[in-house]
Amino acid sequence: MRCTQHRQQTPSEAHEQRNLVMRQLTTEDLKNLEVDLKNYFPQSLQAYGSIVLRNRTGQRADPVIVLVDQWPEFRVLLIKPEYREKGDSFKDMTVFSKNDDYLRDLLAQRDVIDWKKFICLAAELKHEKIMEVVAENRGVPVKKEAVCHMLVLQDLSKLPAFDSLSLKISSLNESHLELVNSNWKFGCEDSKVMIKNMIANFPSCCVLDSDDQPVAWLLTYVSCALGILYTLPEHRGKGYAKALVTVMSKKLHSQGCPVYCFTEEENQLSYRLFTSLGFTEEPDFRAAWYVFNDL
Repeated sequence: MRCTQHRQQTPSEAHEQRNLVMRQLTTEDLKNLEVDLKNYFPQSLQAYGSIVLRNRTGQRADPVIVLVDQWPEFRVLLIKPEYREKGDSFKDMTVFSKNDDYLRDLLAQRDVIDWKKFICLAAELKHEKIMEVVAENRGVPVKKEAVCHMLVLQDLSKLPAFDSLSLKISSLNESHLELVNSNWKFGCEDSKVMIKNMIANFPSCCVLDSDDQPVAWLLTYVSCALGILYTLPEHRGKGYAKALVTVMSKKLHSQGCPVYCFTEEENQLSYRLFTSLGFTEEPDFRAAWYVFNDL
């Protein structure tokens, strides 16, 4: 690891480190957490979506551990997957903090996150420096995997009308796992467990061809964000993506779930698609995914 010069700490960096004793929330706690997180949008939306989906699907959801520094007046929240089988490490951790100092304290704990494993941590872009310092202190590599706009649908009336009878729309099933995984930008052997869980337990939809094979699809991440939208090249330009976003948005809304998505900054095509359907950007918020110990 390279040498670094000593410098004077800023007041924020120089605060006395607290030894946080993290508490795991119960099923009843998670119901109250869902209500409380609404007070901190848009920063808390990703954590909120994860808790909403967990509360709606119960034991069918991805097994996660939800930790807070104190309860009920928590200051930092960590949602991390349980590692039960190969591929579970591919799943994201999500962190939300009301205070940057407590985020630093959380990441400094030695018994909360296993820094020897592959970690993909979802957080705000503004926390990039904190992530770099943590990686340097731990002696592990880190890279910023993606930076995304957060787009939220507040008003379903802006969704276009379409003739549902003109398309054969269904849900994905596990037989479609290889198709979805092989066409995803981040698809690999380790991502199969995550996508399998998404297909089995969370809302999804697809357009079927005359042979009942998916030609376009849209899934729901564990954070309740719409994602992995894809249309096979030979079927593009037919409005399938707009139809799928419309169907899924209405489905999630009917279940009391937030309707939102992330689009990578360089993916202007996806950004234009969602904004054309009434999704609006949270201008002061950027989501980022930080990868430690790349696979």
